[in-house]
Amino acid sequence: QVQLVESGGGLVQVGGSLRLSCAASGLTFSNYAMGWFRQAPGRERERIAAISRSGYNKDYSDSVKGRFIISRDNAKKTTYLETSSLKPEDTAVYYCAAKFASLSVIAHEYDIWGQGTQVTVSS
Repeated sequence: QVQLVESGGGLVQVGGSLRLSCAASGLTFSNYAMGWFRQAPGRERERIAAISRSGYNKDYSDSVKGRFIISRDNAKKTTYLETSSLKPEDTAVYYCAAKFASLSVIAHEYDIWGQGTQVTVSS
């Protein structure tokens, strides 16, 4: 069974940090580019970051560039999103997704999605 499971979300104060994890199972992880997306209530899903299969290439949205870092450990079949300097506008459900082969910033090109983890930033 192909599955992505996010963890690490929670409640954090403004300026704080969280490390989100996304564990994959049932797929050859190193064949997939990985992405992180988020969706706040009443807003469209927003792409945050993406990483290539090897981890060499990374892409960030302007809203998180310099504050978030995406990484992956192919041996552990896990991708991470290190968040820092969190702001109230970062409050959302964060999703990881897998796309076969090449990196993409387009959500509908991703084949597999996790269930999401809630991040709430309090002011």
